[in-house]
Order: sequence, then structure tokens, then C-alpha cells
Amino acid sequence: MANQYYLMSQLPAIDSYDSKALPISEQYFRDLCSRFLDSKSLKILENLSLEPPRQEIKTGSDFLDKWNDRERCLRLALAQIRAVKMKKESLILPGSCTQDIMQAARTAVGMDSPLAAEEFLNQYRLETLDAMQPLDNFSVDAVYAYAVRLLLCQRMKKFDRETGKVSYRKIYDEILGETT
Repeated sequence: MANQYYLMSQLPAIDSYDSKALPISEQYFRDLCSRFLDSKSLKILENLSLEPPRQEIKTGSDFLDKWNDRERCLRLALAQIRAVKMKKESLILPGSCTQDIMQAARTAVGMDSPLAAEEFLNQYRLETLDAMQPLDNFSVDAVYAYAVRLLLCQRMKKFDRETGKVSYRKIYDEILGETT
């Protein structure tokens, strides 16, 4: 635990992705972790992804297993709601899919702007992460929670309104069979 204390005390706060630049890069974070975490924890961190596998696979961390379960449920709920809207067959949701996940998915799918939906879902994810935050701020799970927050914020910083509009229009026109 002493190692995680020194690690967490060196990490800057990541409040949101709205500012120009994040206070830490993923590479610097990983380098810092490599100095303080054991090989098992580093391996778990190395395999961390914002896109959990469709089938439940244990990560070696109860915290990340719970995070992956909620994220998997959210993605499957989004897919199910979109499939129903398109009158297509949908997957059966796992029993761990809660009402708040379903409501978040319904809200996002109902939005007119894909960017607004992504921003809403990201905010939902950050709030979920806050609710799951380990009580011990210096545990290895706190390091994993920080890593998830960093990845979520990095992902949202990649979104660009104008590039998204051009891409959306291109895909929309291709679907309708129109060429530009």
C-alpha cells in the first residue's frame, strides 16, 4: 500500500476533459505506475481498455470487473435500443443491467446530435466511476479508477465537432446512396 500512496500522491487531479490539455499524459501515467506497482498490477493496467470484451473475462481486479460489467451492460443496452428502433433482432441483456443504465442508454439514443449523445454518455460514465470510487484512495483499485478516468477524458478530447459533422454527412450520404 505504501507504493500506491506515493504513486497516487504524485498524480494530478483530473476533474474533466473540458480544459485545453489534460494535466498528465497516458504515457507519463504508465511510466509512473511502472515505478510503483508490482508486476501483477502492471499487467492488469496494461490490459485496461474502455471497451470490455462481450463475454465476461476476469481482469484480476474486482473493481475493474465491476466497471467492465457496467460498461458492457451500457454498450449492450445501447445496441438493443438501436436494434429495436431499426426493427432488428436484439441481444438479450445480462441480469446485471440496471434501470439507470437502461435510462442512460435511452436518453443517449434519443438525442439528435451524436456528439451530444457521446458527451452525455461520457458524463454518465464519469459519474458512475465516481460512485464506484474505492474508499481507500491509495489502493491499487484507486490507481485503476484513475486510469479509467484518464482514458475517458482522453477519448473525449479526440472528438471534434466539425470533423464529426463531415464524417456523419459522408456516412449518411453513403447509406442513402448519394455521392458527393
